[in-house]
Amino acid sequence: MRETTKGVKNGVQWTLWTQLEDLDFADDLALLSHSHTQMQAKTTTLNKLSESIGLRIHPAKSKVLRVGTQTSEAVMIGDQPLEDVDAFCYLGSNIDQEGGTSKEIKARIGKAQATCTTLGRFWKTRDNSLKTKLRIVNSNVKSVLLYGCEAWNASTMCIKRIQVFINRCLRRVLRIKWMDKISNESLWERTRQIPAGDKIGRRRWIWIGHTLRKPCGSITKNVLDWNPQGKRSGGRPRGTKRRVRDNDVKDSGHTWNHVKRMAQDRERWRGFVDGLYPAPG
Repeated sequence: MRETTKGVKNGVQWTLWTQLEDLDFADDLALLSHSHTQMQAKTTTLNKLSESIGLRIHPAKSKVLRVGTQTSEAVMIGDQPLEDVDAFCYLGSNIDQEGGTSKEIKARIGKAQATCTTLGRFWKTRDNSLKTKLRIVNSNVKSVLLYGCEAWNASTMCIKRIQVFINRCLRRVLRIKWMDKISNESLWERTRQIPAGDKIGRRRWIWIGHTLRKPCGSITKNVLDWNPQGKRSGGRPRGTKRRVRDNDVKDSGHTWNHVKRMAQDRERWRGFVDGLYPAPG
């Protein structure tokens, strides 16, 4: 990839002087460009360099996602056009044209539901203690459900859907029938859980702390201050990661600069997060 992007600027503006050309993880590559011309040039160069060392890009497994562009001209690898999609899965997370997380959350709930159903016989057995079953809920079900939640800009409705699923799973573990009434607070107390919104908020703040302690050149650190440029359509502004961060900081009673300084002290940061979202007992 260094040879592909060497000496050219075909990426998206990242900082004042640099552009973000690609995101790489092992052999999963995501190329970024502002225009079709730039994307085609980058794809062609990458394909040629790959072939020169015996590697081949599979056209059928490569997708193109267009955001806010009018052109429909195909991106080619050789003489084969790449498929245009509205969304794709990258490193386990769903990315779509709207840039939201509602589809990702829907997919997460579906995967967690499948895991919970697979463990149906385990929930029914009386050979394992409630403590063991709850540990399996946290490690096998909620880990699938909340994968990547640190980067979500989830709406109140999405959080409610997540909470409904968790409550349903906990009722199943406790063998509480659907017609039996129990308050959410009692359910959470018996299972030593915290509300989904608090869980996601806590994980988000923990992730922010880890990220702010990264070196200055870190992409994940820079993205916290990144302000994408461009025009948006009319209507109410959509939720973004930047707006979620700003709202979190405002609710904490601090400024963003103060938060960045505080994150450098791990012990102080741990106390700060516990003060906002106490850990489950």
